[in-house]
Amino acid sequence: MRMKLLIVLGSPRRRGNSEILAEEVVKGLADVEVEYLRLNDLNIRPCQGCGGCEKTGICVIADDMTDLYAKVDAADSLLLVSPVYFYGLTGQTKIFIDRCQSLWSRRYLLKDSHRIAEGRRGYLLSVAATNGEKLFDCSMLTVRYFFDAAGYHYEDSLLVPGVDAKGDILQRPVALQDARDFGEKMFATRNDPLI
Repeated sequence: MRMKLLIVLGSPRRRGNSEILAEEVVKGLADVEVEYLRLNDLNIRPCQGCGGCEKTGICVIADDMTDLYAKVDAADSLLLVSPVYFYGLTGQTKIFIDRCQSLWSRRYLLKDSHRIAEGRRGYLLSVAATNGEKLFDCSMLTVRYFFDAAGYHYEDSLLVPGVDAKGDILQRPVALQDARDFGEKMFATRNDPLI
């Protein structure tokens, strides 16, 4: 059975550095069904903190996010892609994650551990303009708890500092190769025990 990989693109920029790297990751994969979601093209309202999901595990807001829950649930692996903005994830990515509060409610309030035992894996791909010491820490922490709520094990990250202008990553052949290698590793280790 082919692995289903959902790639969630959180950059507002089309064909930016993070998206180019995501495409390179896919080149390293073999026999994987890939679906891309470009968050910036969707109408997703922020979580309202209303608690509407607490009794059912289903968000009460009707917008484009409604269809994304099934995609998150159906995927075997998820690659979350976001550049760093002010030492965190993009607004688009954070809104998507916050709207997954319903998945947290499903897991922790309703005790429905959807597909937890299947060993689904989550990955973060992130780029940043600078080379700050703790540049990716906030993003990694947020993503770790998102994956937990969504029923994924946070497996690994590909983090590339020092790329800013659109297309800068194309001048970094080592980073492009690292992305392909990351994809190969994702595929090769998909059946390994979780760490």
